[in-house]
Amino acid sequence: MRAFTLSDFDFQLPPDLVAQHPANERSASRLLDASVDPPVDRIFRELPSLLRAGDLLVFNDTRVVKARLFGEKPTGGKLELLVERVLQDREVVAHMKVSKKPRIGTTLAMTGGFSATLLGRWPDETGALFRFRFDNDAGDDPYALMARHGHVPLPPYITHGDSPDDERRYQTVFARVPGAVAAPTAALHFDQALLDALQQRGVERANVTLHVGAGTFQPVKTENIADHTMHAERYEVPEATQRAIAEAHTRGGRVVAVGTTTVRTLESWAHSGEAAGDTRIFITPGFVFKHVDLLVTNFHLPKSTLMMLVSAFAGHERVMSLYAHAIRERYRFFSYGDAMLLARKS
Repeated sequence: MRAFTLSDFDFQLPPDLVAQHPANERSASRLLDASVDPPVDRIFRELPSLLRAGDLLVFNDTRVVKARLFGEKPTGGKLELLVERVLQDREVVAHMKVSKKPRIGTTLAMTGGFSATLLGRWPDETGALFRFRFDNDAGDDPYALMARHGHVPLPPYITHGDSPDDERRYQTVFARVPGAVAAPTAALHFDQALLDALQQRGVERANVTLHVGAGTFQPVKTENIADHTMHAERYEVPEATQRAIAEAHTRGGRVVAVGTTTVRTLESWAHSGEAAGDTRIFITPGFVFKHVDLLVTNFHLPKSTLMMLVSAFAGHERVMSLYAHAIRERYRFFSYGDAMLLARKS
């Protein structure tokens, strides 16, 4: 296999194909069926007809929290926090956007009437993230404070401020475990009617959890992709899901991952042997997949780690051809965009 570089995952995308709002109905998005060759243009609600009784759909049940918070320094300077994870004792880890970093020990006045005290960098003094303690008179935990005073952390390529519609639609219908700052976007296309149709088809369901971090949007900056360092994300594969995967393989069913976050979770478990923990798995062409047979995924950013993952899964030449097809046919791209169904390259 040839050595791939960052430029191999680049493509030119017309700006007007970046979806700024979701489709009127979740399952009314378009679906590029690339499980067959040539690919077929479909509507997402046709997915049940592409699966078989005994197949297993695996979803990421993480819940997006309103992790974007605003405040100011004692000097009056404005700042923005994006909470990456919640720790114990009302502490959080966050990205900080500010003109001049405050000193450790500084207490910030956050919009909504609570405070955030800067405790240091994370995970150590050289880390890019910051550790804060949130406090208010009622002693509320960070999740409660974010729910009341935070904003939906829309991706950087969505140019409008968050709205009540975003609060509803930038969340899956089965979101359960709070902790993500970005939605598992392939799962945004599923509504209850589609889930019912899949059940009637005899398609099984299982869940994993991976709390998607803001690092999912960070660009790869090294032409040699092996030099890229992945961000860490927390994951868990419940015992019930482990059994469901084993049973699917036994009966000849296919494991269908809904989204790249589900792929990263399942393959982290498969390759590490650990069913829970932090993962920095970096999937690039040449990776050996152990669990996933089919992948439902949205269209991803050029030069991103997710482009590398789908290229590893379905083949680089195949994926670049599919993206060219999607651009010609004016599919909608990225988080609020359309989806495709990929088969694993044999």
